[in-house]
Amino acid sequence: MGYDIERFVGYVNEGLLCSICRDVLEDPLQAPCEHAFCTVCIHGWLVHHSNCPEDRQMIDVSLLRPLYRYMKNDLNRLQLHCKNREYGCEMVCSLESIDRHERECEYSQIPCSNAGCTVQIERRNLDGHLAVCEYRSRECPNGCGYTILSAEDTQHNCVAELRTELELLRSEMICRVEEAKHEMESRLDSQRRHMVQKESILQNEIEELKSQMSRMMSDVRSLMAAERQHRQELEQAELEKREL
Repeated sequence: MGYDIERFVGYVNEGLLCSICRDVLEDPLQAPCEHAFCTVCIHGWLVHHSNCPEDRQMIDVSLLRPLYRYMKNDLNRLQLHCKNREYGCEMVCSLESIDRHERECEYSQIPCSNAGCTVQIERRNLDGHLAVCEYRSRECPNGCGYTILSAEDTQHNCVAELRTELELLRSEMICRVEEAKHEMESRLDSQRRHMVQKESILQNEIEELKSQMSRMMSDVRSLMAAERQHRQELEQAELEKREL
């Protein structure tokens, strides 16, 4: 939908009106036949039709293009009233800057920021409303630290709130202790499994070293026996040499 033509100051060229809603173009697109439309209007039209609503020429979404620059400039220069005129805003500005103004307009109706409050209030009056809003929150004046709503003032009981808070903290502490306990048990189990695995590896290494030691002792005994045999042969040879 376009901008309500009644909001504009002075004459608005016919070429700057949407061919569907007949209001001033908003986010405009142009067909090959040069008729212009609001984006929302032409997209809605093409859901059920395949031609231009003005001259019935065949068009497709892919053929739509942005408005010519000179037309876009003319459109942006149009002067119009703020949409909050009925609430007292007297601002008149160009179409190019109207959105920026309306986002910051002091007469805009905005919702109260307090949770649960459904009041719509003018931006300029928001601070005053927040000061008296029944859904406003504040810290307990008795020093318990609890945040209360004004509507709950008469029901607020510091002792009960502190007891509830204490129970919550106690429950949270128990949960944390249990979590820490489970985590420590898990770590201990992991370390225990690691130690058992390490012990098994070390035991295998010890057995392998024992086996190697046994083979080495066997080799030493064989070498000693060979040495004795060799010495005996030398002694025999020496005797034979003497006899000769």
